[in-house]
Amino acid sequence: MYYLGFFFPQAFLTGTLQNYARKHVIAIDKLSFEFKYLDLEPHDIKEKPDDGCYIHGLFLEGAKWDKKKHIINNPAPKELYSSLPMMHLIPQADRKAPETGVYNCPVYKVVSRRGTLSTTGHSTNFVMMFEMPSEEEEWKWILAGVAAFLSLRY
Repeated sequence: MYYLGFFFPQAFLTGTLQNYARKHVIAIDKLSFEFKYLDLEPHDIKEKPDDGCYIHGLFLEGAKWDKKKHIINNPAPKELYSSLPMMHLIPQADRKAPETGVYNCPVYKVVSRRGTLSTTGHSTNFVMMFEMPSEEEEWKWILAGVAAFLSLRY
């Protein structure tokens, strides 16, 4: 199994949506991702999903993933970063985002959270928002500055 780092993850995510749109003959602008957090390790995956993609290797700052409850929770003392579990991003048509029970977590390429606007109109650092299950109100995680990262380099 090969592990790759991405220079332009937005293109990978758009490509995932495009593949789904073509396969199911649906307009890409009607699609958004559903986020499933899995109890699997990369070596447990033997074949690609029918739709969407598996991603692994993200880090979380300001919170940790609670493996028993499948939610984000307070970090361990003195723990700056924790690993997120493997995720399955599943394209869904006309999906209504949940209004409660989730934290809309920003995902960045690197921990600096700084980026510039590129010629494509995308930030050079911001990737997307992930919906993360939570028992707490979203404002708690916003005030804590919780974010996910593809890399811990600056």
